[in-house]
Amino acid sequence: MNHPTCHSLRKRGVLLLIILLTFNNLQDVFAQENTSPITLIPEFVFGTSAASNKTFPERKPQTQAIFNLAWHHENNTQEWARWLQSPRTGISVGYTNFGNSDRLGSAFTLMSFLEFNAFNSQRLTTQIGIGASYFTTLYDFETNFFNRAVSTDLTWSFRAFMHYNFLQKEKVNYHVGVGIFHHSNGHTRLPNQGYNSFLISLSAEIKGTKYRAFAKNIPTLEKPERTVQNYIAIRVGTGQHVFSDVSIFNEKKEVYALSAEYGKIYNKTLKVGVGAFYRLYEHYYDYINDNESLVQDGQDYASLRDNPWHNASNYGLFVKGELLFNHVGVELLIGANFHKPAYKIDWQINEGWDFAPREIPEGWVLGELDSKFKFKHVINTRVGLKYYLIGTNSAPKHNIYAGAFINANLGQADFTELGIGYVRSF
Repeated sequence: MNHPTCHSLRKRGVLLLIILLTFNNLQDVFAQENTSPITLIPEFVFGTSAASNKTFPERKPQTQAIFNLAWHHENNTQEWARWLQSPRTGISVGYTNFGNSDRLGSAFTLMSFLEFNAFNSQRLTTQIGIGASYFTTLYDFETNFFNRAVSTDLTWSFRAFMHYNFLQKEKVNYHVGVGIFHHSNGHTRLPNQGYNSFLISLSAEIKGTKYRAFAKNIPTLEKPERTVQNYIAIRVGTGQHVFSDVSIFNEKKEVYALSAEYGKIYNKTLKVGVGAFYRLYEHYYDYINDNESLVQDGQDYASLRDNPWHNASNYGLFVKGELLFNHVGVELLIGANFHKPAYKIDWQINEGWDFAPREIPEGWVLGELDSKFKFKHVINTRVGLKYYLIGTNSAPKHNIYAGAFINANLGQADFTELGIGYVRSF
């Protein structure tokens, strides 16, 4: 069993990496000979949070106040900026009131974002953000039982918005937007139903003197010459995963991960690869090795005790895409599990009656191994942020990175991971 201090250090490590990636904007901006101009964007957001569980507390509409700093990259000579047609990158700091101060509380969010023109329009943009949020009010079995959205004070946060610039003035551009906001702790503690919010926004982009002077004489930079590199990479990681709501199984334990991949890097901006992975779940191993309820003699999963290590393992293949922003990479992955037998126990305990006891009594209703289970048993997904030691714009032959990731079973969080990797390019 892991010492609680290890979990605290892991949480701090994830937060530190997110902060490092968030403020990487500053490193890349100020490293340029001509710094990218900045605009300030205060934003008011209004909407609703979907009920996270059947007995979710009543709530008023959700409100957010967000302060954005946006860097414009029209003069950025790095290849990712040229191929992505001069996007904006930025930092957001926000406050959210979920409409029920006693039961849902508030959240404070720190986030990096990328914004680019949509459909070749100069007025319509798409913004994608990822970061972390701190919650003031959590699930508690005795005092806040009906809010099963968040059970940890720190969560991942994701934002996807479309903005329309409906009014342009010399000093201010006014935008309306529509989008979604998601919070999840990455399955580091249960319950973790998460917050899914559907929102509209009104924002004002304030253009300072420097930006207005820059906008009158935007340089014309042509796209660079196309390039293709081959690469191979290996990654090792360790994650945190909980098993069920039962207190003894709701403690964080390790998931050990190893992967290898091969692929191509296009124009120093887009990395596409295929690979294989192996994982070992400590919770699954302990459940099998300790002869817990569903693997005892006469139960459906008794045969898993024949080889606890192998049956607590998970391996398969994946395909991935990654956008490279010099020192920062944003990764999306989808894979197929060829072997993950203990997930059947996980599913049946967590998708059956709530708060299954450690010793499952006869007649207890377990989750069905239905088509929903079959898809999640086979398909795994992954999203994460990476920080590369050497900027990818220089196309280094050797590079290493650190990353923070959420691994999921077809979108349902599985475990949160910190990893390091080595990349060899040809």
